Amino acid sequence: MCSITKERVFEATATVIDPEVGFNLYEMGLIYDAMIDESCNVKVIMTLSTQGCPLHQMIKQWVQEAVEKLDGVGDVEVEVVWEPAWNISMADEHVKSKLGMN
Repeated sequence: MCSITKERVFEATATVIDPEVGFNLYEMGLIYDAMIDESCNVKVIMTLSTQGCPLHQMIKQWVQEAVEKLDGVGDVEVEVVWEPAWNISMADEHVKSKLGMN
């Protein structure tokens, strides 16, 4: 039985900080979903704040490495999608307030 949960995956992604804004990817709303199969293989669906992000590959790698640290995890795949397009309203309230969006 797989002990990996979405919550644990989301906690792992929350250790990855967006270097441009200083907030973690989960609280910014950039992590859309996580799917875990019966073999504990994980697929993370995420986006970036801009399609032209110069750190695209690095951030994707950081997310993969963070999830791979979970005990019992199998293969980890990270897919970056552009739909729905990210906007600041997807971020946690404290992120929006720190960025002056409230």
